[in-house]
Amino acid sequence: RRYPTVEVRAETFNGSTHVPVPSDSAFLKALLFELRLVDDHIFVEHRDTCTRINHSSVYSVRTEGGDLWPVLAFQKSGLIYACVPLVEETLEPRPPLLTVRGLSQGLALLLGIGDYISPSRKNEAEMSAKIGQLRNLLIQACPLGTPLNTNIRSLNSSFDDIQELPTDENQPAWRSSTYKGKPQVNVCITEKVKCTQYDKRDAVDTWQVYGAVSCKCDIEGSAPNVTLSLNLPANGPPLQDIVVHHCVTSVDPAMLLSSSVEPLDDSVYSGPYKFPFIPPSDSFNLCYYTSQVPVPPILGSYQLIEEGSQLKITVNLKLHESIKNSFEYCEAHIPFFNRGPVAQLEYKVSYGQLDLSREKSLLVWVIGQKFPKSLEVSLTGTVSFGTAGKEHPTDYVCTGNTAYVKLCFRIPDFTLTGCYVDQHSIQIFVPGKPKITASRELISSDYYIWNSKAPAPMVYK
Repeated sequence: RRYPTVEVRAETFNGSTHVPVPSDSAFLKALLFELRLVDDHIFVEHRDTCTRINHSSVYSVRTEGGDLWPVLAFQKSGLIYACVPLVEETLEPRPPLLTVRGLSQGLALLLGIGDYISPSRKNEAEMSAKIGQLRNLLIQACPLGTPLNTNIRSLNSSFDDIQELPTDENQPAWRSSTYKGKPQVNVCITEKVKCTQYDKRDAVDTWQVYGAVSCKCDIEGSAPNVTLSLNLPANGPPLQDIVVHHCVTSVDPAMLLSSSVEPLDDSVYSGPYKFPFIPPSDSFNLCYYTSQVPVPPILGSYQLIEEGSQLKITVNLKLHESIKNSFEYCEAHIPFFNRGPVAQLEYKVSYGQLDLSREKSLLVWVIGQKFPKSLEVSLTGTVSFGTAGKEHPTDYVCTGNTAYVKLCFRIPDFTLTGCYVDQHSIQIFVPGKPKITASRELISSDYYIWNSKAPAPMVYK
């Protein structure tokens, strides 16, 4: 989508430093080159030099008319999202990124588009239909080049369905439509645990927990008031780094001041965490948080030793006794980088089953929905490889014996912090008894166990 009015304004603001946006095909070609998605095997000084390391998603794209800056671009689920924000000042010298208002607006709009398209990425026909509707949606979301609404999912793809602006002056801008029907509230707490384990004396294992509380409130009225509480068990670690949605009307300041940067003390706020809010019409994330939990859910060790043309592998995993032993799925992925296909595999597992991927470069140990009574499982085996081809994975970090096991799991109806929503504490000031559904889950995210017999990239040393 191009906005001629914005391009005219850019020319006026930037003066002699103005670089015109090239044709769509020329821009795409230049952007793919800059993102190293084409010709990545060729060293190009202005793109690949060590003095120019990009720490953000903002790029300078070399075009026939000069270097086009800033170009905001990122990849998500196999698609590239990009926009060229307006800089309302001269470009020489380049202004700091934080002063360019268009960058945050452009990022919000691209994230809104990504949020709208991403759920359909596995269904090509559905994704094509959604991309076809984008033009109509962008006319509403960004009619003249300035984003008015970045929540693309809340917009209607058909012009026939566009509602008039609400006449009720009490209705907040984020409630784009009013609901008719039986009141119901859905709340889900999703905690993700990141972990890096080394099984070494001189390396500190690290783990972090990130939580998000998503809500969908189907409630009548132009500005209904809802109050929701998050609770912790008596010994639960406090929630920290809490960020709330703009629809929250008031919170205890002590709740927002609890930071993971500072050491925990006895005075730290440990709940209950109350959130009064006027909900948007669509689903939204009420808040985000982190927490410092004492142990990771699964402790593991991985040993990979090269003996001639063979690799000897040993993996041991132990589920902590405080963790609910009921998984939707639990798998250990053991990739082999910079090697050929697995030609020969001999193994023994104490529990579950071992599968070899179709490309023959990944072992998938399916542990299943429960750990055994001992809460410990082990895998031993020897692997030998054939000749490597282009289709087999390469990695600049995982060379030699530097390798990892990645754990993938989901535990429904469980959180690592113990955080839960008390359904009886949800207050909704509307007539009728609302139906309330509360759920929670723990999901692994970047959960790595490195080979203890080789040097691994360290977070702490």
